Amino acid sequence: MEYNKQGIQNEIIEGRNAVMEALRAGRAIDKLFINKGEVDKTLGHIASAARDKGVVVVECDRRKLDFMSQTHAHQGVIAVCAVREYCTVDDIFAIAEGRGETPFVIVCDEISDGHNLGAIIRSAECAGAHGIIIPKRRSAGLTAIVDKASAGAAEHMAIARVPNLPAVIRELKERGLWIYGTAADGQSDLWHTDFTGPLALVIGSEGDGMGRLVSESCDFIVSLPMKGQVSSLNASAAAAITMYEILRQRSGS
Repeated sequence: MEYNKQGIQNEIIEGRNAVMEALRAGRAIDKLFINKGEVDKTLGHIASAARDKGVVVVECDRRKLDFMSQTHAHQGVIAVCAVREYCTVDDIFAIAEGRGETPFVIVCDEISDGHNLGAIIRSAECAGAHGIIIPKRRSAGLTAIVDKASAGAAEHMAIARVPNLPAVIRELKERGLWIYGTAADGQSDLWHTDFTGPLALVIGSEGDGMGRLVSESCDFIVSLPMKGQVSSLNASAAAAITMYEILRQRSGS
């Protein structure tokens, strides 16, 4: 196990044979950490096999691997396992169809803090969203921190991990969804925005908000009314408020 700063355990797999067998067995691996600058052919083969399976491969120095290692025999490679399998975008649409509902999808644009992602997952599950889409890079994954922060909601929420958010947003549009982004300077006020149709709600990153390409892909940019001295809300708080306005409208309230 790997213990993060909060003392929560992430399951890790260490060593060349163990990691390779995990890949062959189809284990849900969140990230693969490999020794930077390593020229060993076996490690190169492991990295290639991981990339072929869509696993994010991160090159790092040996000190980081030593810090993560519990066995002190990592052989230059450590895999951090996801707490459960990721799904596909098709799976999310199938869930909506199975419920007889118009699609309600959450897209997280580089939410890097595990507590924020966990809180968003929890709110999405409670608000009736059919699934969440996250990018493979520069985003928290389904780690133990995220699972704990979601208070168990991650076990019930379909989460797809994709290599390119703008491309997926184009796909969602082609499948009939309206794309709503969130930003402090949005032109569409939350209380006066129609959320009753099939939609995807994009939540921007904690520091920079939505990326330029993602923002330009949105049909509407929604802002929350702010009456205090602080100019913005935490990403997960803003997401929860917006999701519940969507739920209210979709419930006919």
